[in-house]
Amino acid sequence: MSDSLFADASLRLEKALKYVSLSEDTKERLKHPKASLIVSIPVRMDDGSLRVFQGYRVRYDDTRGPTKGGIRYHPNVSIDEVKSLAFWMTFKCAVVSLPFGGAKGGITVNPKELSRMELERLSRGYIDAIADFIGPDVDIPAPDMYTNPMIMGWMMDEYSIIRRQLIPAVITGKPVTIGGSLGRNTATSMGAFFTIETIMSKFGYIPEKTTVAVQGFGNVGAFLAELLCQAGYKVVAVSDSQGGIYYSKGLDIPSIRQYKESNKGIQAVYCKGSVCNIVEHQILTNKELLALDVDILIPAALENQITEESVKDIKAKFIFEAANGPTTSAADIILEDRGIYVFPDILVNAGGVTVSYFEWVQNRSGLYWTLDEIHQRLKEKMLAETEQIWQISQELSVSMRTAAYVHGLNRLGEAINAKGTRAYYMKD
Repeated sequence: MSDSLFADASLRLEKALKYVSLSEDTKERLKHPKASLIVSIPVRMDDGSLRVFQGYRVRYDDTRGPTKGGIRYHPNVSIDEVKSLAFWMTFKCAVVSLPFGGAKGGITVNPKELSRMELERLSRGYIDAIADFIGPDVDIPAPDMYTNPMIMGWMMDEYSIIRRQLIPAVITGKPVTIGGSLGRNTATSMGAFFTIETIMSKFGYIPEKTTVAVQGFGNVGAFLAELLCQAGYKVVAVSDSQGGIYYSKGLDIPSIRQYKESNKGIQAVYCKGSVCNIVEHQILTNKELLALDVDILIPAALENQITEESVKDIKAKFIFEAANGPTTSAADIILEDRGIYVFPDILVNAGGVTVSYFEWVQNRSGLYWTLDEIHQRLKEKMLAETEQIWQISQELSVSMRTAAYVHGLNRLGEAINAKGTRAYYMKD
């Protein structure tokens, strides 16, 4: 991961600062993460050898409450990437008005190379190393790229062992049977779907006549593609890390998801029961998918997919960022100049942290909600914040990304000011 990722992420803040009236205290506070931790995690491998992995956790800002953010396992995880993701989480929580600050964590590892027992040792070792850095009133981790409910369950269990008491609220995204929330595993996709529906209705688009391409067919991208397919949208292309497929008449997303779960790959198929037949399709690279002439493009994979070099090939009219940081600041400027609407990650993929908040609340109260209640609360939250950001965008004549940062900055500024600023202390 490039060392410039955090610097590039910070440029979004500088642009939004022109449209808000903030104290110097707020500006200074938001330039720096509150705390960063780098740990070494020794793991006994199945063959008896010892490997040491690098782990990270960054708490960016806790003005509005304990910090919140996922843990990712990936070979490219670095302190720069984790700091950038924690920065985005700070604004994401403010944008959807959650009583949290932003954090992020990760381990530099390819989890596909580990056995399940090695993965458990690594996960428990990570919590053992950062146990004094997290807690239900301090910092609450959650799943992210290549982590899942099982891993979150191991982590919650390890923390509880260390503290000698059961503390489910320390981790969200757990299995439902040990304190997880219904709807958490699909929350990011559901939140993105509600945002897309809200925005597309403003432009008069009819789902059946709206084409969609989704880059990234993991947990978020695959379920979001299925939600759109069920709502009538024509999903014509999807891809994973190995490449993608395209069919102009629309893909049968539920069948493709079923095929991938069984075969660990993507094929354009139609399934009836357990029998799947391959149908006509075109093979694409991820770069070619980004350049398709579609109405909606959804980056749902890694950071920095739409860059200054690749942006010239973008033909989509609307981009909804289901991934974190898929568009560089340089590409943002070009997209805006071309009149392409970009709906930012700190709004579009905020459904995950919103339902994580619901899980945290349920863990602390001991009262658990039905799936319908979760979906309704999530829908109300996403629609309300999308509408507010849309209004800011229209009133200030700025992009939706800048409007989202303005929205978040106003809330963060109010919280920081509430603790006292230079203006308060120097008052006669």
